[in-house]
Amino acid sequence: MCILLLFPPTLQKAYCLYLCILMCLTMLMLVLPEYLIHAFFCVMFLCAAEWLTLGLNMPLLAYHIWRYMSRPVMSGPGLYDPTTIMNADILAYCQKEGWCKLAFYLLSFFYYLYGMIYVLVSS
Repeated sequence: MCILLLFPPTLQKAYCLYLCILMCLTMLMLVLPEYLIHAFFCVMFLCAAEWLTLGLNMPLLAYHIWRYMSRPVMSGPGLYDPTTIMNADILAYCQKEGWCKLAFYLLSFFYYLYGMIYVLVSS
C-alpha cells in the first residue's frame, strides 16, 4: 500500500523529464533562426546608420556568437543537449538566460515602437 502512494509522484517526475526532453528538442529548431534574425537586424541597423540601436544590440549579438561557438558537441545545430539539460545548474542557467533575453527583446520592442512613433509624429 505504501509503495502505491509513491508511484504517482514518480510518474509525475518521469512525465516532467519526458516533457523537458521534448521541449529541449523543440528549442533546438528555434536557436539558429533566433540568432540569424538578430544578426539580420544588426546588419539593417548598420546600413541605416542607427548607431545607438546598433550599440545596444551588439552585446547580445556578441553573446549569441560566443554561445553558439561554445555550444555542446551534438549531431545537429543547437544549444540545448537533452542529456545535459537535466543538470540543475545548466537548467537554471538556461532559464535565467531565457528571462534576460525576453526582457531585452521586450525593452527593444518598446524602444523601436517609440522610435517609429517619434519619426511619424515629427515629420
